[in-house]
Amino acid sequence: MITTLEDALKRISELAEENAKLKEELEYYKSKKFAGRQKHDEHWMRSYNDFVVQYESGMTIMEIVGQGAISRRTAYRYKAYYEEMKKMQEKAEEIELQT
Repeated sequence: MITTLEDALKRISELAEENAKLKEELEYYKSKKFAGRQKHDEHWMRSYNDFVVQYESGMTIMEIVGQGAISRRTAYRYKAYYEEMKKMQEKAEEIELQT
């Protein structure tokens, strides 16, 4: 328990140091890149758009993978995303025709 002004000032100093260390740790975690798939950032969009161009031109998944730009798993993930986007586009076109 704090009983004097001197004890209070000492405790304030300790807390200020602790706060500074925690802020530094927080900044470290904010800037850290965690493993796993990343959000659809600029690099992802470029890679996906390249896949779409190749896929729509008639290349097979294995031909696209054979070029070495993406893994087979990524190619199948892009294909699933592509097909889902196509379904959504078709539904949107249906709704437009109905109105």
